[in-house]
Amino acid sequence: MRKRERENPCGVCGHYHKYEEGEVCGVCGHRMPDLSDKTSIPVSAFPSAIVPEFLYLGSYDNASRSELLKTQGISRVLNTVPACQNLYKNSFTYHYLQDDKILQFEDANQFLEQCERDKARVLVHCMSGKNRSPAIVIAYLMKSRGWRLAQCYQWVKERRPSVELSEAYYRQLQEYEEKIFGSGGSGNPTLPAFPPVVAAPSFSFGFPRVHDSVPIPAFNNVGTTSIFSRPALDIPPLEFTFGASQARNDISGSTFGASPPNSNTSDISMDSS
Repeated sequence: MRKRERENPCGVCGHYHKYEEGEVCGVCGHRMPDLSDKTSIPVSAFPSAIVPEFLYLGSYDNASRSELLKTQGISRVLNTVPACQNLYKNSFTYHYLQDDKILQFEDANQFLEQCERDKARVLVHCMSGKNRSPAIVIAYLMKSRGWRLAQCYQWVKERRPSVELSEAYYRQLQEYEEKIFGSGGSGNPTLPAFPPVVAAPSFSFGFPRVHDSVPIPAFNNVGTTSIFSRPALDIPPLEFTFGASQARNDISGSTFGASPPNSNTSDISMDSS
């Protein structure tokens, strides 16, 4: 391996492989996606806080940044992908799921429940933080909070918009929901479509916000007074003379200016120095 390759690990999985050339990582199986495959959702180096000060959701890239995890107070890691390495065993307490096809909800929930009892912050991650690890987090919210599947999915989706559950994992979550709450749950096999997240109210300082419906102004309405329409003034046009302080006659012989000149003042020439 050349020196340049040793000094430049992959920015996603942290391993040393020719990711810029499209080589598959021999450790975790990661391949750098093409530019056309990248989504418009920005990827943060920090994991997403699902339950503040306790439960965090992220990718393998987030799990490989030990210093950033320490700044958030994370001390435990739940690895949901058997192929991903636990990189910092001396710094974090790891627990990993051994099955890569069937999600082991009960095993994961026992670990997460212990973390919550110990008041320890834990990161749940998979390779991209979009499918496998969100399903584990949703299952834990159903079990610990008593929320239904739709509520848990919306809660996680709002806090990590990049979540994209596969239909296979969503069916496993539906089966787990029936196990917890009984068969009275929804039998819809498709992924739910949730409305966009409503942002918190903010000050607009008199201007309409982006999502506010702007009323269409009504022009040429009967009875509507335009701001440009002014009452006609019955005043004949007068000739204006700059600096004039004494009365003079116009062409019709009438005197311009009804007030007599001020005797206490004198005309000052603008060019005088």
